[in-house]
Amino acid sequence: MSVASKPFIFVCGPDDFLVSRVGKERFEELAAEAQADDFAREIVSGFAGNVDEVETAVNRFRDAVQTVPMFGGKRVVWLKDVSFLADSVTGRAEGTLKQVEALQELLEKVNPADVSVVITAAPVDRRRSFPKWCEAHADFTLTGDGDNAAEALAGVALAEAKECGATFGEGAVEILLTKVGANTRLLTEEVRKLATYAGEGAAITEAQVIELTPNEAEGDFFESADRFFAGDLHGTLHALEKHFFAGSDARPVLSSLQNRNRILIQARVLIDAGDLRAPGSYGFDKAAWARAQSTYAKHFGGDAEKSSYNLFTQNQWYAGKLVSTGRMPSLRRLIDNQQEFIAAFEEIIRRPDEQETVLRDMAVRCLT
Repeated sequence: MSVASKPFIFVCGPDDFLVSRVGKERFEELAAEAQADDFAREIVSGFAGNVDEVETAVNRFRDAVQTVPMFGGKRVVWLKDVSFLADSVTGRAEGTLKQVEALQELLEKVNPADVSVVITAAPVDRRRSFPKWCEAHADFTLTGDGDNAAEALAGVALAEAKECGATFGEGAVEILLTKVGANTRLLTEEVRKLATYAGEGAAITEAQVIELTPNEAEGDFFESADRFFAGDLHGTLHALEKHFFAGSDARPVLSSLQNRNRILIQARVLIDAGDLRAPGSYGFDKAAWARAQSTYAKHFGGDAEKSSYNLFTQNQWYAGKLVSTGRMPSLRRLIDNQQEFIAAFEEIIRRPDEQETVLRDMAVRCLT
């Protein structure tokens, strides 16, 4: 069965914002192709907090699919924000499973010549039979999951920038993703802000992202760590001044420095051993990274959670960017850094009212 002949479109993934965005694009494309007017288009909410609401959503969808267009032609129906396919109390309920069976029976009878159907669902338990059936019988799209998550997020940023009349300079998108993380709503807002600042037709630069975008991903205090590991004492002191001017605490900065340092220690060892080469502008060589990962990842116990204790859970480009920022410290210097961070933490416990002074003194010792 070709994509063109499949009776409906099914878009799913872990991120409801990203799934809805893709679904909206498909819905509008179908409506434009069918030249459907407002009476021939219908959006049905699939969000349900209990079994009764699941039944209501399925019944409304049934009515929408079976309704004859007022002025003839083809109808386009979008079952949006389906939430009852998740591994949740509502999703596992017997009543919900019966309604999902009824939904599948309805979709089996859909005639794409009369009605175009789009279904968007997030999150989805893909172990269940219905998502597997959709994958086999629908124009199926899984977005923002696993290996293609970063690519999907980058696509959102690039599309938003294009809509705002802006572009991204080299490395700017990657820096933005490391600072914002997987929050697609925040990502789009940050792109709009950066595009406005850069000006129409201008490129958003790495420096602008670093300066203007807050560090939401995992609480990483990017600027202080970035300046520190670039060997920039003046920049580090300036970043610390801004951090403490806002009344912030020292411990998140120390945590960020320690996390970065752990990654660099592991990279330094692999570079010294010849398993990796010093990264270029596009990060570590992908083939060398894959070989090193296949050799050493097993020693981390198969941990796939993102962690500074396991280099191979990091994005390959991001790890290379960390290593290539400034001159790569020696292994001895990195180990000394870790000792300095521990000493600074102990000193902060003794002098809680002098946290900025403690970190400034530590930076001076490490960078001079």
